[in-house]
Amino acid sequence: MPDTITREAYSHEVSSSGFWPGQRGFPQAAFYSYAYPEPAGFRDQAVTPGAGYDRVLSEFILPDDTVRDTAEPDALLLDFLSTTYAAAAETGGWDRAALECAIGVPGRMRRV
Repeated sequence: MPDTITREAYSHEVSSSGFWPGQRGFPQAAFYSYAYPEPAGFRDQAVTPGAGYDRVLSEFILPDDTVRDTAEPDALLLDFLSTTYAAAAETGGWDRAALECAIGVPGRMRRV
């Protein structure tokens, strides 16, 4: 990724999330979510059951095993992404009305 994109992405507040397949330092597959810069109180917010804040990694972690073992993995993952974003937005004082749009319908593009 070009450095200019990284600089733009981190020039203000950001909520970032994704999937980590694991490696020597953190050997389990997991979904993650962090805010940068981390707002005061972010790490103390309640998010999806089964997820938690990892103080070493400075991000919320939802183990892949937790997602795979639930009856509704898509719903659990969407809840994790939604609640961690909300934690960043609320503790960061973001103008959510200006930043957000309604969740779309699968398979149908949203009008811009």
